[in-house]
Amino acid sequence: MASLSRWALLAALPSALAAAPAYTPEQLARLAKAGEENMRVCKYIGWTWAALVGAMLVYRWSLELLCHVRKLANLNHGTSSGGRQKYFSIPDEKFSAMKNHLITAPLLKKRHNREFKLSAATNVGTLPGRLQTLFLVGYLAMSVALTVITIDWHTPDQWYDDGLNRTGYLAVMNMIPLFVLAGRNNPLIFLLGISFDTYNLIHRWIGRIVVFEAVAHTAFWLAKKTFTMPDAKAWAVIASSMAHSEKIMTGTIGTFAFVGLLLSSPSIFRHAFYETFLHIHIILAIVAIVGTWMHIEEEKSKVFLVAAVSFWIIERIIRIVSIIRRNVGNGGTKAEVEALPGDAVRVTLRIAKPWKFRPGQHIYMYMPSVGLWTSHPFSLAWSSEDDDPHNEKGLPMSRQDIFAAKQTTMSLIIRRRTGFTDTMFKKAELSPAGKFTTTAFVEGPYGNQSFASYGTVMLFAAGVGITHQVPHVRDLVAGYSNGTVATRKVVLVWIIPIPRAPRVDPALDDFHPRHG
Repeated sequence: MASLSRWALLAALPSALAAAPAYTPEQLARLAKAGEENMRVCKYIGWTWAALVGAMLVYRWSLELLCHVRKLANLNHGTSSGGRQKYFSIPDEKFSAMKNHLITAPLLKKRHNREFKLSAATNVGTLPGRLQTLFLVGYLAMSVALTVITIDWHTPDQWYDDGLNRTGYLAVMNMIPLFVLAGRNNPLIFLLGISFDTYNLIHRWIGRIVVFEAVAHTAFWLAKKTFTMPDAKAWAVIASSMAHSEKIMTGTIGTFAFVGLLLSSPSIFRHAFYETFLHIHIILAIVAIVGTWMHIEEEKSKVFLVAAVSFWIIERIIRIVSIIRRNVGNGGTKAEVEALPGDAVRVTLRIAKPWKFRPGQHIYMYMPSVGLWTSHPFSLAWSSEDDDPHNEKGLPMSRQDIFAAKQTTMSLIIRRRTGFTDTMFKKAELSPAGKFTTTAFVEGPYGNQSFASYGTVMLFAAGVGITHQVPHVRDLVAGYSNGTVATRKVVLVWIIPIPRAPRVDPALDDFHPRHG
């Protein structure tokens, strides 16, 4: 039976490897065993992610249950400082300490998710929170540990091959979370209630880990040639392999594409030239994927790559379907862009299809006449449903007619910065009456935040950031009138920068004319 198992493992190796005269039967058996060990190490990563998601699900459901109980207990009961409200306002000391020192704590004493800037337009990165840093350091340490364990570093002829294969396996395996966390429709956002910004941070760091593993994979191959052959022969073999071997050539192209992704993704470049960065990022990612696919020979490794790319394709399909469903028909979605004093623009979107908006949500807006096919995230200041002025069917006779007779209008207040917003502001400023109308596409909505279970809600805003808080205020006030929220007191602190503050107050009057 042992002999049969050994031959079964050998049969699973690529035919090119089995036919290579450079490997003895003993080496082939050892490589088969190493391949089995590499798969086991990849499973460790999968189990780690499963455990993390499971733990976060329990935590999320516990908080959701607590919020629901608190809301039911305080509906139409007492004031913000008395009765049941007072009971729920007393924090648990242990949980509060954990939040203050870990969950919501800044990495250092004061800076919390704040951008480091060399100038007003030059962003060099964002400092993560303490819990985020702990996760990133832990994941990096796990990746390093999984790279070096079970490898015999005392036998040079062996660790070259083992290190080469291990780093290759781990690079491809880590592409699965890399691609999953890159999408706006990442299912973990809904399941765990963690923001896309946090997942995007993790995505960037896992991407760096993948690049380092790909570079290490290449380094092990080069080391095997240069340390086991005379220099002249080694570099001749390396040059010949890169020129004539499809496996080596595509692997080299893939590695250079990964390095290009790393070098083009620093925050200072992303923020200063976002559209350029996005196009370069997509092109290099495609080159890296194709190169890796052509380089890989083992079917087990290709399964990881197929899974990663499948997540990306499915997310893109969901995004495209959402855009078509929201924006096609009834004349399409139109955007009226108006330049406001203080370097801000007001965008009024008339969505082609009815849309239910909730406080705390944001959208991604495409405006082909300004930014081609690129999209940018914006908070919704207000949304309302009005009768469609273009509807000529008369009195609605069915449920479909009722929805067709409604048109959703959304308002955005956007501060002028660089790139897309600067181009949009200049175009509006140069247009007659300081405004223009164009075709737009809206994707979303994304995110959702509810404060309905809290007795007292305190909101902070600076400048045009007030547009994110106003929907919360209106929703809580309406919920209080309807008896559907536990909130009894709302405090809104609005900090207006001086002297170049965008004049958003006239725009606020138009968020919902029927309510003042």
